[in-house]
Amino acid sequence: MARVMRIGRVELRVLDLEKSVDYYTNVIGLEETGRMGNSVYLKAWDEYDHHSVILTKSNSAGLAHLAFKVESLDDLAYYERKIEEFGCTTTRISKGTRLGEGEAVHFILPTGHHCELYHEIDLLGTAVGNLNPHPWPLGKKGIAPHRFDHCLLTGDDLKTVTRFFIEALNFRQSERITTVDGEELLGSFLFTTNKAHDLAFVKGPDAKLHHAAFHVDSLHDVFKAADLLSMYEVPFDVTPTRHGITRGETIYFFDPSGNRNEAFAGGYIAYPDMPTITWTEDKIGQGIFYHRRELSESFMKALT
Repeated sequence: MARVMRIGRVELRVLDLEKSVDYYTNVIGLEETGRMGNSVYLKAWDEYDHHSVILTKSNSAGLAHLAFKVESLDDLAYYERKIEEFGCTTTRISKGTRLGEGEAVHFILPTGHHCELYHEIDLLGTAVGNLNPHPWPLGKKGIAPHRFDHCLLTGDDLKTVTRFFIEALNFRQSERITTVDGEELLGSFLFTTNKAHDLAFVKGPDAKLHHAAFHVDSLHDVFKAADLLSMYEVPFDVTPTRHGITRGETIYFFDPSGNRNEAFAGGYIAYPDMPTITWTEDKIGQGIFYHRRELSESFMKALT
């Protein structure tokens, strides 16, 4: 059966390209892997693929596109058909359109976000290699996450976008946020790996990015990230805390263009047979910020 293996890359629109590259290489700790046109390509030290983050110069910040890696080239045609059957239009992105990338299937989500599926991408390997590797490389910079982990997007019709990922792309829903009466869906957490979420949506304006998240090992690394962000005077949104939803440990902050980033650790293992966990709107504060038990004003309003 065709399979969407994992989230593979995010392309972020940034206002000042060189300032953004400096931030993502020195503060986040990604490695620059190439440049093409107005775009710079980056990867985390523990990722095999050529890139997982693309920064593209633009006059507005936000998400340019998000992409998922499928298991084989044949899967592209399979999912192309499933996406069309759902009612979304697909187009093919030809090989070499972006650096290091093969052919991709492009489509627009019911929430207005641009999304792609791909299989082929150049392999660069991790910073420690795959022969007798050390657990981490010497000389790491910044927060030094293992990988790009997930995105949270906003949209109006969460029922339809959730149905799209489940029916067209074979994702599953790990958690959801509903109104107290259960009638309206306010948040949807979706997975295709065994992470608590690979992608999530919360109720809000269409086609907006809430945050792009990077995976770190532990709560200690979340606190270390907080120290580094203070050293570099990076603006915080939320200082270290725990999520009720996913049980992850977290910190939120902003890149130079105003795109929100997260350093995320922990979270439970999700299995295909787990029932969906439900949070009700009256407990949303605790669901998102388990200790504070209330949302900050900026958390739902600062979108790009």
